[in-house]
Amino acid sequence: MKEIIGIILMVQGIGGFINRVAESTSKSWFVQLHILPDGMHIVASVLMAVLGAGLIIADIAASRKRKRVGN
Repeated sequence: MKEIIGIILMVQGIGGFINRVAESTSKSWFVQLHILPDGMHIVASVLMAVLGAGLIIADIAASRKRKRVGN
């Protein structure tokens, strides 16, 4: 479950970052771009991507630890 949430956060963060850096004027489906003020979009996007990556890495590490303990 943590891995899925991490992937969603990474997609939202990276996509939102690219959307802001490319100065896209089209409607986006990135959540933070709809709920936060303009000045916080890039910071929130980077934080979401980092948090997502952290969740994925933590889940992978926990999975490897469970495999080692199980042997």
